[in-house]
Amino acid sequence: MDSQSQNIGPVIILLGLVIAFLYVHFTGGSGLTRIYLAGALVVAALLILLPSFNVDLPDWWKAALGTTKIELGLDLQGGTHLLMGVKLDEAVKTQLRRRADDIKRELKANKLDIDSINVDDAGNLIVKLKASDQRTPFLDLVQKSFTDMTVASVSDATGGPAYSLGFKPSEATLIRSNAMDQALETIRNRIDQLGVRETTVAKEGDNEILIQLPGIQDPERAKELIGKTAVLEFKLIDDSHNVEDAAKDGPPPGDELLYGSADRGGKTPYLVESPVLMQGDVVTDARVRPGGRLEGPYVAVELDARGAQIFDTMTADNVGRKLAIILDKTVYSDPVIKERIPGGHVQINGRFSINEAHDLAIVLKSGALPAPVEIEEERTVGPSLGRDSIRAGVMSFVIGAGAVLIFMAVYYDGAGLLADFGLALNILLLICVMAAMGATLTLPGIAGIVLTLGMSVDANVLVNERMREELRAGKSPREAVKLGYQRAWSAIRDSNISTFAAGLILFQFGTGPVKGFAVTLCVGVLTGLFSCIVVTRAWYDYRISIRKLNVISV
Repeated sequence: MDSQSQNIGPVIILLGLVIAFLYVHFTGGSGLTRIYLAGALVVAALLILLPSFNVDLPDWWKAALGTTKIELGLDLQGGTHLLMGVKLDEAVKTQLRRRADDIKRELKANKLDIDSINVDDAGNLIVKLKASDQRTPFLDLVQKSFTDMTVASVSDATGGPAYSLGFKPSEATLIRSNAMDQALETIRNRIDQLGVRETTVAKEGDNEILIQLPGIQDPERAKELIGKTAVLEFKLIDDSHNVEDAAKDGPPPGDELLYGSADRGGKTPYLVESPVLMQGDVVTDARVRPGGRLEGPYVAVELDARGAQIFDTMTADNVGRKLAIILDKTVYSDPVIKERIPGGHVQINGRFSINEAHDLAIVLKSGALPAPVEIEEERTVGPSLGRDSIRAGVMSFVIGAGAVLIFMAVYYDGAGLLADFGLALNILLLICVMAAMGATLTLPGIAGIVLTLGMSVDANVLVNERMREELRAGKSPREAVKLGYQRAWSAIRDSNISTFAAGLILFQFGTGPVKGFAVTLCVGVLTGLFSCIVVTRAWYDYRISIRKLNVISV
């Protein structure tokens, strides 16, 4: 049974009981029936909360009610806090390199020859022409086809015509903004596939991303997964030169020397041809598949239509040669192309462990980061801090709730005790709903529970004060109850609607713990109205129905 289906049982039970209670209440049903339904709600809530107390439950129980429980956030159970900087200048350089390929194609189509084209250290694209008579055609081509770029003449040691091209300021700003948004979304997708609940992934400043991972068990693995640029490339192995000579004397022109992962028998050198035959932007899906006993699991990659066509042509033209599958300049596998491979199905082998294969599938499926990222700040919240936070949060709640319950019982006598029952039911239902939803509890969430307690007290105070006024005016206990609830309702309704609206705004625009506070607040408003207004009214209606409400202790 998946996690979503496990949530259905408790939610259906709670909603069924609440709807039944409201139906009986608004159709004039007896107070005794409503008291029975309130008792059933209490029992159901306690049963749903059992998994949150790590009670060992039988299988049939788990199948019927599921095992969803309240999770603890980063501030309560510990976890990892990261602040990562995105190198946006590298994103601009990457776009320049792609633009260089576009310029090469346009120059070739217009029969213009270039001596070289590359990106310098300052982040400019330097184009060197072979002949002076190509100046005007080149400038006309740039002005016509590359309107988002600026061009300036630069001096060259060879004396030939050379130009420096760069993005216009507005275009560079747009590239940086898009790269930041893409990095944020890519990191968020990778973290989601890790299965960590109630994470925080938010933009900080112009080029930083805040990441909080509650309860993460392997922070090093998470950091490696999040920070991996994941640039996937397919290149051919150069089998015409000796790789040992290249490692000793440097690779020949048109080649580059790469290495395999150090986790698989040391850094094995590979001499690969520089041209990129295919990149990872054509990947649509990546899944871990079980392999043989010796090879271990592998990653099955699915390509889109363009990628399938490129891979088909690439394998057809290079049968018998080795293909290097490269991720972030590391060669993961170098299979021999035995035959043409149509259909866009690629298999990456590398003697992976299950975790390595899973992480590789995640980064391939979530896409490449548009720019490298680096960890600027790292904090690990240990279990001891989590226990201290829990103890402080629980203590604040117990003291606050105890003070409120004692005050209500002393100041309003019997009506105060009834209000205390409504308050206790409100907190019980609130925690139960959070458990049924599998929500995450944080310190701001505990603050939301305390605030909910205050809102519920406010509602009961308004009702009790209205009943006191009606009794002083000479009304009978029955009339005092009816008018007390009626005349307090408008003030209770308005205050709770405004609080609920504020909670919705916090949930919409907040992140992480702020959202946890908003969820607790909104759910608490609903359970508070139900338990402290509707349920407590059932007791008075029951007393009226058996003609025993001769006096109100208020």
